[in-house]
Amino acid sequence: MPSTRLCGQDERVDPGVTASGGLMDSTGSSHDTRSVIVVGAGPTGLLLAGDLAAAGVPVTLVERRPHRTSNLSRAFAVHARTLEQLDARGLADELEAKGQQLQRLRLFGSLFLELAELPTRFNHLLVVPQYEVEKLLERRAVDAGVTFAYETEVTGLAQDADGVTLHVRAQGEPEDLRAAYVVGTDGMRSSVRTAVGLPFPGKSVIRSVVLADVRLGEQPDNVLTVNTVGDAFAFIAPFGDGYYRVIAWNRAHNVSDDAPLDLEEIKETARLALGDDYGMHDARWMSRFHSDERQAPKYRVGRVLLAGDAAHVHTPAGGQGMNTGIQDAANLGWKLAAVVSGRASAELLDTYEAERHPVGKAVLRSSGGLVRLAMAKRPWTLAARSVLTQAVTRARPARARVVGQLTGIGFRYPAPRGAHPLVGRRVPDVALQGGTRLYEALRAGEFVLILPQGSPDKLDGLRVAHWASERRTALLVRPDGYAAWARDEGAEGGVKSTDVPEVFAGYSLR
Repeated sequence: MPSTRLCGQDERVDPGVTASGGLMDSTGSSHDTRSVIVVGAGPTGLLLAGDLAAAGVPVTLVERRPHRTSNLSRAFAVHARTLEQLDARGLADELEAKGQQLQRLRLFGSLFLELAELPTRFNHLLVVPQYEVEKLLERRAVDAGVTFAYETEVTGLAQDADGVTLHVRAQGEPEDLRAAYVVGTDGMRSSVRTAVGLPFPGKSVIRSVVLADVRLGEQPDNVLTVNTVGDAFAFIAPFGDGYYRVIAWNRAHNVSDDAPLDLEEIKETARLALGDDYGMHDARWMSRFHSDERQAPKYRVGRVLLAGDAAHVHTPAGGQGMNTGIQDAANLGWKLAAVVSGRASAELLDTYEAERHPVGKAVLRSSGGLVRLAMAKRPWTLAARSVLTQAVTRARPARARVVGQLTGIGFRYPAPRGAHPLVGRRVPDVALQGGTRLYEALRAGEFVLILPQGSPDKLDGLRVAHWASERRTALLVRPDGYAAWARDEGAEGGVKSTDVPEVFAGYSLR
């Protein structure tokens, strides 16, 4: 049958991956050249490396920091779509036990989002430190066989028809690593992005943001404490070990990142924004930084790809940073595994950029818009904030759109012309016959074909499940939980193997 593209129209010629030869990683181990190097061991890199290794792809995860060195810029919000992706890897329930659920999220002023309305079993925001997410993802990556190369810094790279040579300095010594593909998940100052010559256009939108980890003399009433008053903004979230992360910004106090910082400045800003500093004391760490809005124009240059903060950065408003990166990785992992294993052509990788670049752009706009509305002072911005607040409060469609974008469950990918309306949409965690759920079935990392009850249990090698309900739709679900193909059946209808397209964007289903 002819190839059917899942999403995206841009096609790029890419040389095939050879099966001969090997690579030497920083441990001296030899690997097949059908392999991938992931640079950056944050949540994005860890999930991606784990996905690839679970699919049988040899993976080396390169990280310039020593193992266990704290990443001081940490997220605290895990949104619903990220929890669904973690559920598809058997990790969500364990993470849920480590955090606190928040079902009502305040954005600014009187604008609250009721997360209990979300159409997902994760109808809340999970407040949990980023390091808890990283612990689970690292354990999974280790169990799957990922090779870790810590204290290894990228100094350059070179591509050719067969793969990528990554130049690194491993514990002070120059070395070359070789793989079929390289993925940069190495943050805002990505060495991989620099090495392929991609610009990172954008600007600094918030200067002199201060961070601190402190103890509190008085516990806040809410799990997350956040507010804006005039020029002051403050955010407080618990680590769970007795310390709290404080993020504060006073627009009237705009100084350079290296300006001296003391606890009294943070407490003053908190009092302005929150009306209380909650008795902050015993700061174990304080820092000042600026927040940028930037996005790479491409997420792929030949055999090199970008994901997470290496591809896009934005303000922390809405807590979307880590979540967007993890969802990048979930989109890319199964595609890259299929390409390097020879099950798909490199055309499939073009759909990663086609699908995720617009999402990154949308997150930049929404997070930036939240900051501007939260700090509104001019009459027209105050009026815009009032209009948005009323629309979200009174109109369910407007509220669903805002909540859907913030939590990630509302994004959909482009679909081919004439496709079923479900194609490109996120598929919820539907109940399946036998008492199981879709996201349990997705843990195998394969496409899942959901058929009406009474349909065959096997279909030419496809992983088949059946609706627990009487629904008559045949639905093919991608490994990342999005609909790839669908067809509505009559009461007497059935699905034959020839009904399901054999190939999607170069991916062979059989």
